[in-house]
Amino acid sequence: MTIDAKRTPDERFESLPGWPYAPHYLDDLPGYEGLRVHYVDEGPPNAVRTYLCLHGQPTWSYLYRKMIPVFLDSGARVIAPDWLGFGRSDKPVDDAVYTFHFHRNMMIELIRRLDLHDVTLVCQDWGG
Repeated sequence: MTIDAKRTPDERFESLPGWPYAPHYLDDLPGYEGLRVHYVDEGPPNAVRTYLCLHGQPTWSYLYRKMIPVFLDSGARVIAPDWLGFGRSDKPVDDAVYTFHFHRNMMIELIRRLDLHDVTLVCQDWGG
């Protein structure tokens, strides 16, 4: 099933204050093929602690720009994805796709793909 979506051009995100983080993208998550999901992945992959930062509405991973450095200073890994429809992730145009299951299943697939275990959740609004 193909989902029609809009993509915000990368240049819209240039020179954001306090945001030195390189973008990472997945566009082949099972059930979401063709939809580009953005996430920040900073810190050592084998860190003892991993923080998974989930934003709510109407924001994106930029919300965590002041927390990410604190977590990194502790030696942790930080993953901060943008939900589909927000930030650097694709924005499906059909409002009917934005369901709890749509978002939940996408996050499960992202967690599986990144092989995340025993994460510490940092959540805001319905992102948690």
